[in-house]
Amino acid sequence: MNHFQVAFLQILPGSTRQDSLEKGISACREAKKAGADLALFPEMWSTGYSIPQDISTLKAEALSADDPYVITFSRLAAQLDMAIGITLLERHQPTPRNTLILFDRHGKKALTYAKVHTCDFGEERCLTPGDDFPVTPLDTAQGIVHIGAMICYDREFPESARILMLKGAEIILVPNACPMEINRLCQLRSRAYENMVGIATCNYPCGQPDCNGHSSAFDGVAYLPDLPDSRDTCILEAGGEEGIYLARFDLDMLREYRKTEIHGNAYRHPQKYHLLISERIEEPFIRGDYRK
Repeated sequence: MNHFQVAFLQILPGSTRQDSLEKGISACREAKKAGADLALFPEMWSTGYSIPQDISTLKAEALSADDPYVITFSRLAAQLDMAIGITLLERHQPTPRNTLILFDRHGKKALTYAKVHTCDFGEERCLTPGDDFPVTPLDTAQGIVHIGAMICYDREFPESARILMLKGAEIILVPNACPMEINRLCQLRSRAYENMVGIATCNYPCGQPDCNGHSSAFDGVAYLPDLPDSRDTCILEAGGEEGIYLARFDLDMLREYRKTEIHGNAYRHPQKYHLLISERIEEPFIRGDYRK
């Protein structure tokens, strides 16, 4: 069977960036020992999801994509023969971005994704949003897996996962930094179900401000021929404790399911969805801090 194993590094950041670096390296090594094909960090690991509101401080905290901190994980991925999804406050103009960089098992940069739906109602209003949802064919020991990404608040927009599915994503990585309660978990379950994709969400554990663990994985397969009823698509929900949690996605099962089931792009009518790309916003949804 063709399995793809994702390790969720549900760990607390260190007191300094160097502490976090060393803790992240150790966690990746543990993930490899556990059999992971990919290790995923929670959102903005380089700062522990700390976003200074002073712009000069914010820019000083940001890292370039070729910073030694980032390159360390490129080299580690090659050393461990395991993909690593490292998250960071990325240096960018005019202001930094909330970014995931995915290195493949050879240490090659496979994907860079910047959070599109920044939380402009809060402290992320000072960040530059991303402008696309890329998908990449990731070379793994299990063969090619098509990977996309959302970051935290992105999951609350069905369009995020939808466009990733349309671009061919099979697994969507979701670094996170917020309380994962029943409604947010239901959002992830829905994104997996309606798009027939795997969703892998890594959160910070209890002890990190405004976080509670509950990293999760949904495999997107709701029905099987030999089962009379629907099955639970949740294949992992961690508790609140710090730790490394492993989810195994059955790619053969997912791919066979996608060939025959009715969701995803099988019966859509995009010619009737013109309103979805309208930029008009009317009451009660007008917000003074909205930005494109």
